[in-house]
Amino acid sequence: MSFWRALLGRSEPVKPDLDALFALPSAALTLRASVGLRPTGTGSVAFRAAEGAAFSDLQRDVTALLDADDGPPVGQVTDDYGYSWLVVRSHEAPAAEGEVSDPDVSGLVTDLHAVNSTLEANGYGPSLLCSLLGFSDGGGRSVGLVYLYKRGTFYPFAPAGGQRRDNALELQVEAAIGDDLPMEKDRSRWFPVYGAPGLDTPP
Repeated sequence: MSFWRALLGRSEPVKPDLDALFALPSAALTLRASVGLRPTGTGSVAFRAAEGAAFSDLQRDVTALLDADDGPPVGQVTDDYGYSWLVVRSHEAPAAEGEVSDPDVSGLVTDLHAVNSTLEANGYGPSLLCSLLGFSDGGGRSVGLVYLYKRGTFYPFAPAGGQRRDNALELQVEAAIGDDLPMEKDRSRWFPVYGAPGLDTPP
């Protein structure tokens, strides 16, 4: 930080750090152990679709790349605000006999990283909004870990039905994974993402 920026109270913009996504598998283990939340197996990347054939071709190429294996097909939805979400679903990781298998979070994160980095490398970084990995306890509680591309930070979003959110659960999750992920300190930036793919939204 330069002297003048420090003096005037201004700081350099936070640069995106897509490699921070690779810390999500560790955070998933922490959430399961401390909060009882398990990954839903669905992740998504939100972006503002650009006009023109070049962007449409790139979307098609990204989808084809992720669909190249034998995993679940990649989906795309448009939310009520006009933003596009590319939805990826994981394989199930092998489980020991008698145990319930968990989604392959590492593979899912690799796919999310690929979507972000491909759009970024092709000049569409400014169109990226956020990425989300969903978690649920199977009993009605749901949390999305949201990665803010332009901030390089994460925050928890816990829908509670309708246009309500479970603030207590969000704070509990923040406290649990604060050592695993770079958390967004400015809580005014914990934007609600109601209806985002990957969230098991309560009625």
